[in-house]
Formats: sequence, structure tokens, C-alpha cells
Amino acid sequence: MASSEGRRHHHHDLVPLASLLKREMKSEKMEKPTLRFGHAAQSKKGEDYFLIKTDCQRVPGNSSSSFSVFAIFDGHNGNAAAIYTREQLLNHVLGALPRGLGRDEWLQALPRALVAGFVKTDKEFQSRGETSGTTATFVIVDRWTVTVASVGDSRCILDTQGGAVTTLTVDHRLEENIEERERVTASGGEVGRLSIVGGAEIGPLRCWPGGLCLSRSIGDMDVGEFIVPVPYVKQVKLSNAGGRLVIASDGIWDALSSEMAAKSCRGLPAELAAMQVVKEALRSRGLKDDTTCIVVDIIPPDNELPPTPSPKKRNKLRDFFFRKRSRDSASKLSKKLSAINIVEELFEEGSAMLAERLGSDENSGQSTTSGLFVCAVCQVDLAPSEGISVHAGGIFSTSSKPWQGPFLCSDCRNKKDAMEGKRPSGVKVS
Repeated sequence: MASSEGRRHHHHDLVPLASLLKREMKSEKMEKPTLRFGHAAQSKKGEDYFLIKTDCQRVPGNSSSSFSVFAIFDGHNGNAAAIYTREQLLNHVLGALPRGLGRDEWLQALPRALVAGFVKTDKEFQSRGETSGTTATFVIVDRWTVTVASVGDSRCILDTQGGAVTTLTVDHRLEENIEERERVTASGGEVGRLSIVGGAEIGPLRCWPGGLCLSRSIGDMDVGEFIVPVPYVKQVKLSNAGGRLVIASDGIWDALSSEMAAKSCRGLPAELAAMQVVKEALRSRGLKDDTTCIVVDIIPPDNELPPTPSPKKRNKLRDFFFRKRSRDSASKLSKKLSAINIVEELFEEGSAMLAERLGSDENSGQSTTSGLFVCAVCQVDLAPSEGISVHAGGIFSTSSKPWQGPFLCSDCRNKKDAMEGKRPSGVKVS
């Protein structure tokens, strides 16, 4: 089946099929980067887990539709949530993607599917009645396009030629993130430090009940549903000079800044680079927490070694390295940016509100083969009378569009309301 990204050919130029296939294979080889990756870890509590999967395919059986997934899950209060998320999250994300999309449309649909996949994973894990929780930093690499979805504080950074280090995640820590503090308190959570005998307050800001330092995670049913699983998502397209991703749990980031981590491993191949980052973190802080690092090198086809950036121009052109562009901008712009080694920002959104993250297009209430609507989060079939619009708000809401999709099942609607503080949150733990 031809995909929408297939190349156009003029009908009057007859080319032998063998020559055509050879030309297309050569073109694909030229435009597809090589991936090299490595992983290193030191365990303290046994609650860090990771996922590396390089044989994923958008179209089963079609090797040219391949993409790779790299992820880190830093568990707390036990490892159950981290293990469950590692096993289920990818399937839930892929299950939320419409079938039959070409590559460009698939990449455009990814941010919404990531939101649905994260929320579904959280909802299903909480239904098991376990109180564990986990961060999740989930990275999809499809040729030159990198899409990152994250909850918690397991950071992902991008190091590109020229020494520019860019963070592709947001740390969802109550101590540092004012917006998240305001959201949690507005939704009914209480934020404060741990009180000890005598009334003194110690340690970082936490959410009560539960005492969690994070404002977003998967699991944590004992804390309250204003600790949401809705991820920050960022999608970028690298230039054809490639770049290096460093994905790590907070055992690294509590010891090293993003710049220090990137600088410590420049010039090393991915496996050694991951080991070096872990070694630097341990040297700086000792083994106080589980410490896990994945390094992914996205290398131009002609270049087998990772780029060794010179740090000379690190600050001068810092703001020039990211350029927002609309989805319908011409490919000429993309080629120009690539030629001068600029990373394009294709998408960025961090809102915790499902109505904003799941979109409002009329096609989102799409029919399944059985002619029914599907829930935008859990993908369960809905009769038209069952679906509740994600935009249906309270009686005072001026932005309510109850007739417009996407639609939610009653369970997912209840979860949405709990996350936004519209009903009592938290599931009773047996």
C-alpha cells in the first residue's frame, strides 16, 4: 500500500522498475541517519527501568517505516509502576494512532497519541490498586525527527554540533516549577515541606497527602489525581549534521547540569559515553539514588563517528538554534535550516488539561470498523449516545463544545474531572 509520503514521478518519464527501486533505496539510504546507542546504570534501590526498542515499524513488515524507542522509568514507593509502564506504554501510544497514516501525518499525530497513551497507562495501573509511581521519559526517533514525552524529572537533552545543549523535557518538580505548584493547589492539592518535631520544615516542596516531590507521574493513586500523567511533549527535527541525546534519571541530574553531562562524554562512542556520564555523576555525588543513562547518537549516513562539537560559539547563537515553524511550512525552509545546522521545533505543549491536549478536530470522533465512536484515551468502542466530549465543561464554562469530539468514555471523563479538581480525587486503597 502506497503511503502519502511516496515520491511523485512524472508519467512521461518511463523508468525501468529495477532502476526506480534502486534509486529510491539509494535516496532513502542517503536521507536516513545511522543510530548508535548505549546504556549504563548503577542501582541503589532497584527502581529504575529502561526500554530500548529499535525494531518498531509504522507499517508492519515494511522496513522503510521503522522507528526506535528509548525510555527511562524512575520508580518510587516500589518498582511496580515502572515495570508496568515499561511493558504497556508503547502499546497504548501506538493503539491511539489512527491506522493508514503516511509518515508526516503519523509524526503529526504522535503528540496526541502520547498524551492518550500516558493517561491510559496511568488509569490501568491505578485500577490494580497498587500505590507505586514512576516518572516516564519516552523518546521516539524516526529518522531526523525526535519526539519526547515526559512526566516527572527524568530529563532528556540534545547536544548538537557547535556545542548547543537543549533540554527536550520539563522537570515536573514542585520545588522548581511554579506553574505546576499553582496547578496542583488550584486542583485541591496541598503543597508544603516536611514538618519535623518543633515545627521546623525540611527538604523540598511536596504534595500532600502522600508527600510526593513531583507534580506529574504515572501511578501514585494514594497521592491524589491532581498529580497527573499528562506529559510535556516536544518534537524537533535535527539538521543533517545529526546530534546526541542523553536520557537519564534524576540520579544523574541531581549531580550534573545538562551542560556538564553533555560535555563529559563528547567525542566518545555512545556506549562509553553513557558509562562516562554515570561515572561523572557518581564522582560528583556518590551513589545516593538509582542512576541510569541512555545515550543515542543520530549520525549522518556518511559519518560513523558522533560529532565532536567545538564549544566556541556556545552562547552567541543560542537563541538561533530553535525556530518555530507551522506544520504547513514548505520543505524548502526545512532544507535551508538543515543546511546551516539549525534544529527545527515542530511541536511543544505542556498543558495538563486534556481538552487542550486531545485537540478539537471534527475527525477525532472517528468511527471504528464496527461503526462506533472510540474513547480518545482508552480506545474503547462507544455508541454515539455514550460519548462525552472532552470539551464538555461545567454550566459556567464559556468554551464548552459538547457536540464536538474527541469523545471520552464515562471512566475517562471521571478521570479528567478528578485531574482538574472537579470531583474528589484518589482511589481508595485497600
